Amino acid sequence: MAAPLEREVTLECIACLWFRVLSCLVFGRRCPPSTHLYEQTMWPDRRIIELFKTEFPIVQAPMAGIMDAELVIAAAQGGALGSLPCAMLTPEKAREQVNIIRQRVSAPLNLNFFCHKAVDADPRREAGWKQRLAPYYKELGLDPAAPVNAANRSPFDPAMCEVIEELKPEMVSFHFGLPDSALVRRVKAAGCIVIAAATIVKEAIWLEENGADVIIAQGAEAGGHRGMFLTENIGEQPGTFALVPQVVDAVRVPVIAAGGIADGRGIAAAFALGAAGVQIGTAYLRCPESRVSAPAQAALSQALDDSTVITNVMTGRPARGIPNRVMREIGPISADAPAFPHAATGLAPLKAAAEKLGKVDFTNLWAGQAVRLGRDMPASELTRGMAEAALARLRQLAA
Repeated sequence: MAAPLEREVTLECIACLWFRVLSCLVFGRRCPPSTHLYEQTMWPDRRIIELFKTEFPIVQAPMAGIMDAELVIAAAQGGALGSLPCAMLTPEKAREQVNIIRQRVSAPLNLNFFCHKAVDADPRREAGWKQRLAPYYKELGLDPAAPVNAANRSPFDPAMCEVIEELKPEMVSFHFGLPDSALVRRVKAAGCIVIAAATIVKEAIWLEENGADVIIAQGAEAGGHRGMFLTENIGEQPGTFALVPQVVDAVRVPVIAAGGIADGRGIAAAFALGAAGVQIGTAYLRCPESRVSAPAQAALSQALDDSTVITNVMTGRPARGIPNRVMREIGPISADAPAFPHAATGLAPLKAAAEKLGKVDFTNLWAGQAVRLGRDMPASELTRGMAEAALARLRQLAA
């Protein structure tokens, strides 16, 4: 026989569900999404929901260069943790974007940063790269000797740490490991939860030992830059299904699954593997709130399950995306590409010129292997739809 509290919860849940159904019938509209205790307790692991204080255990992935505050706001309105990519922003621009978000939505916020070890551009290698790209410069009528601004992907530094201390976002996430321990301590002292990405178990253990409160297990299926920092071997990168349970077994902190997750089925599978949440990026690319150009949107909508590869051509660091012309003709992996992020410097004039012609020959088309599952719909609706589908799938599995 059920305990009094259990009976109370059950009766309350039934009443809530009937209310939603009757509201739908009376008002002739789709039932509003429920944040009721019944649906909340259906998640097998509630640590991320309780830690992040979000409606759903979903993190909208930060995607530098193709999104801004608008996607963060929409995802947060849908119940996800909105994430703002800051690796390509100045401190002033980061403040501006955060102010926009705070003015329009009352929800937890994640600010994301790169923390790679910066290296100076190698003039000899840069010259060789320009020589490799020379035919494209000639085709587009560009002068390869013309000065170009350096690629603007900066690692987390004291100036950005001051922004964190000023703005106090609820979460701060890092890619390519963690910054200097002194900076990590300052971030934590500001009251922020620290999130970091691992691509192998060894990285996950290192992250936990060095201050990460939450670990993102980034499977090889994931779009964008690989978060690898203790290995350089792309061929040994495990997929999400293999990586997540091994990371869960190796660390005590909550684990978020990332890579190849784009609908409710993927979310439910991640929880079955022991994850406490998911990070989703590719599925949001076709939302109207993203800043993906029309030609790039067309490429995304036509992509299939085998339409992505890992390349170092675009930035000098391994990343997964849809092959564009330069990736096909020079890469996808090229020993000529300068170190991250300097490969992007030589490509920048080509990218700008080609995009004026409506082409994506030199444009980053970062996307994961689940790109085919993407849909054209507002981010808030997409978030709620994925969460509801995941809960339905979890109920089926529990039946």
